[in-house]
Amino acid sequence: MGRAGNRRGASVLVLVVISLVILMTLGLGLLTVSYGVRYQAIAAKNETVAMLAAEAGYEHAVYRMSQQPDMLTALSSKKFKTTGDLSFDSSTCEYEISFYQFIGSRPIYQIESKGVCGLFSRVVDVYVVQAVGGWDMGMCRVPGSSVSTEPVHYADEEIIDIPIHINNLRDSPDERDIYITGSPGFLDIVEMGESRHIGGADKYALVMNLFDGGIYFDQPDNKVTDEDSVAEKVKRFEKNTKKEFQFKPKAKAASLPYAQPAVQLEFFVEGGIGKVRITDDCTVRGFQQSQDNWTWDYRVKSGTDGTQYERYPIYAYHVMPADAQATGERQTVNVEDAYVSQDFDGVKSEPGGQIFVEGNVVIGGDLGIHDGGQLLKGKMTVVATGNIWIADSIKVDGTRGADGMPVNTNPNIIGLVSQGVIRVVDPGMSESGEIGGKPDVPSDCEYIPIGMTDNVSEPDSYERHLPATMVIESALTIGGGGFGAENVRRDSYGDRKESSGDLQDKLLVRGTLSEVLRGVVGLVGKDGYLKHYYLDSRLLEGILPSDFWLRGKYVPAPAGWHDYRL
Repeated sequence: MGRAGNRRGASVLVLVVISLVILMTLGLGLLTVSYGVRYQAIAAKNETVAMLAAEAGYEHAVYRMSQQPDMLTALSSKKFKTTGDLSFDSSTCEYEISFYQFIGSRPIYQIESKGVCGLFSRVVDVYVVQAVGGWDMGMCRVPGSSVSTEPVHYADEEIIDIPIHINNLRDSPDERDIYITGSPGFLDIVEMGESRHIGGADKYALVMNLFDGGIYFDQPDNKVTDEDSVAEKVKRFEKNTKKEFQFKPKAKAASLPYAQPAVQLEFFVEGGIGKVRITDDCTVRGFQQSQDNWTWDYRVKSGTDGTQYERYPIYAYHVMPADAQATGERQTVNVEDAYVSQDFDGVKSEPGGQIFVEGNVVIGGDLGIHDGGQLLKGKMTVVATGNIWIADSIKVDGTRGADGMPVNTNPNIIGLVSQGVIRVVDPGMSESGEIGGKPDVPSDCEYIPIGMTDNVSEPDSYERHLPATMVIESALTIGGGGFGAENVRRDSYGDRKESSGDLQDKLLVRGTLSEVLRGVVGLVGKDGYLKHYYLDSRLLEGILPSDFWLRGKYVPAPAGWHDYRL
């Protein structure tokens, strides 16, 4: 009995030991699993933090880029620091900004940001481009006097088939920065610099259904309102333009009232070759309204950050030196003669034409194909430190789609950039009694007709008109005001000369538009033009010569985002 009891006790002890071993093994396994899970959680957390740190470095780099007046100039300057670093509670990052290459004439920049958390490192490597807009404006208002502006409304039956961006007005009290009456149609995206809400109230609640293409808030300002940014771009453009296409015109007919120096440009195609006739040292006879409340012919007063405005002498007519042909002040050249490439550290953009004028420009004249206006074959950007006066339709050569737009493979494009204003002239000013009827032409000068003659039997008559539908196919950048038509009266009929009797003319823009503030195109049913604006999507692809985009926003290029672990 005793031996049997001892055997049973020994068996129990063995079972206990085995059970303990099994439990210990399970415990160790659970501890191992628990440790592994915890380690993986810590590792995943640290790797995520490292990735967030890398992205924070990228965002900081993009912010710094948005603060530069001109990014290419900044990278060329020793004052701009291309590297940076950030520190957080448990992580750090380092980033570097560099130029990568050109797409056409559009610069691509590279941002490489490395985030570190513990033993883990993640890298964000992104190729970015400056965003390109459709219709960008500093504010949706037009100058009403030297110190005030008035809202411009989008109205019933208007179809806006172009992306819109409006800077934050920072008005007080804060109201919507886009002005709407009725139910206009916004078919493309709308970006607002302002926030949607103020003090918890939704400023946009009543109009959200109008934005078929979507609306986005708190977007970076367009830099067209920044005089330094525009000036920096102009300076780089001038430096990169061939000397023979840099002009500093003088007003040879200085006795004319409000005489302003200008260069006249006329684009045409001859024998399949794009050409431009350039007439230097022209004189624009100006006309200035005596009453502030007559028209909207204002531009921004320089040095006021767009807060003050001044009347400027509008275009009445222009003359050239009588001996311009003999002296070489008038010349005809191939568009491709003005071609240059941007060059950054040996990397070159696609070539395109550049003309720089320290003064004013008149586009149009007696050489135009007046059933179709000026015709541009090639790539060209024209920059003027003064005003650009459009005195004829401006079209590009090449294949078009069924909608009239140049097809994506059409290589012809023109950009117009002004540090003053870009305006469609009133061709009736040269025959108006307000400035004395028939143009006064000094004996050593020659009158230059523009647009179309009222009398086909007198092709050089001073009685002129513009086409019933003015077509402008161009990227328009206005650094000193807005785009519009001159001599549009506020409350009267017929002061601006129309081409089609009592019918209101049309202004058809195919391209892009960037302006400090709005310019008046016309009064519906009264004077001026009806707007028809369409986006030329080719401009988003770097086809335009030079780099004159002014968006404050940089976005990843297509397939330009890469991230990986080290």
